[in-house]
Amino acid sequence: MNKSDFVTRISKVAGALTMAGKDLLLVSPGADLRYLIGYDALPLERLTCLAVNAEGRSWLIVPKLELPAAMASGVADIPVQLLDWEETQNPYELLASEIGQIKAPIANNLMWLEKAKFLGNAFGVELELANELLSDLRLVKSSFEIDALHEAGHAIDRVHSSMEKWLKPGRTEREVGRDIAAAIIQEGHVTVDFVIVASGPNGASPHHELSDRVIGLGDPIVVDIGGTMPSGYCSDSTRMYVCGQPPADFLEKYEILKVAQQLAFEQAAIGVTCASIDSAARDYLSANGLGEFFIHRTGHGIGMDTHENPYIVQGNQEVVRSGFAFSIEPGFYIPGLYGARIEDIVTCEDGQVKSANNTSHDLVIL
Repeated sequence: MNKSDFVTRISKVAGALTMAGKDLLLVSPGADLRYLIGYDALPLERLTCLAVNAEGRSWLIVPKLELPAAMASGVADIPVQLLDWEETQNPYELLASEIGQIKAPIANNLMWLEKAKFLGNAFGVELELANELLSDLRLVKSSFEIDALHEAGHAIDRVHSSMEKWLKPGRTEREVGRDIAAAIIQEGHVTVDFVIVASGPNGASPHHELSDRVIGLGDPIVVDIGGTMPSGYCSDSTRMYVCGQPPADFLEKYEILKVAQQLAFEQAAIGVTCASIDSAARDYLSANGLGEFFIHRTGHGIGMDTHENPYIVQGNQEVVRSGFAFSIEPGFYIPGLYGARIEDIVTCEDGQVKSANNTSHDLVIL
């Protein structure tokens, strides 16, 4: 990323505010702030907030003790007015005084309620949610962002390719998870966002937390892992493993899942609806007796957040466009027995849909 990219993003916010009939956007620490100005601010009880008005002017208020970090992020190279505040000052009133009178401010959706209330009081108006204003801007990725997602995909693929080092019968899910987390960092991520190692019946819970369950011979194991790269973009990939031979009925179901995932990938194309991609996987699983066990959407968007727009789910009639990036991850989850999921991140660019994850979909027998 360079200075001009952030300038462009601020300009797009100003245009979106005008179109929405709003005059100010307030953004708290998190992915929205990183996206707009590149500053990975700490979400503290002290106020850090970016403000952008409909004319394209912007302000960033930070606690004085956080000023060095803000400067190190490069915000001084962006045309944003930097304000710092002392412990004895009221930062809400300071920001409101610098900006002046406004009538229709909005705040990013994940702003803490406390801060939204204090900001609204300082401006003398009630803050509304930005809703899709920011997510719509982040929805369409640039070539830089798509390249960053493929870099993240390659990094997490390398972790999956080394799973035989850690995934062994007699070890606990937690022990394996610690090794995987270390490998995620070693392969280039700066943070570990999640590690799911769900063995045997634990695989029937899609978001299973690491436990002290001992991995046994023949247990199907769901390994869903992801992290954030230095670029700020995320990885997310799920593959299936087993130590020894799995139950024959699981193998039959897994082959059905492989076809369902492939059908969803083949359906994914610029111009189709998000719902139709979900249907491609769901309809096949249903036709083969697994529909009732597919209990989540087929995919989610990904970028600077692991989960963001677009969502590949029934009822979402949004049309896939160039610049979209999302997961394709159908699964089945049978309580008390096992579960399975196959997940790839795909990106849309230049009329093509490409997978950022390229390890085999076959069940890996260790």
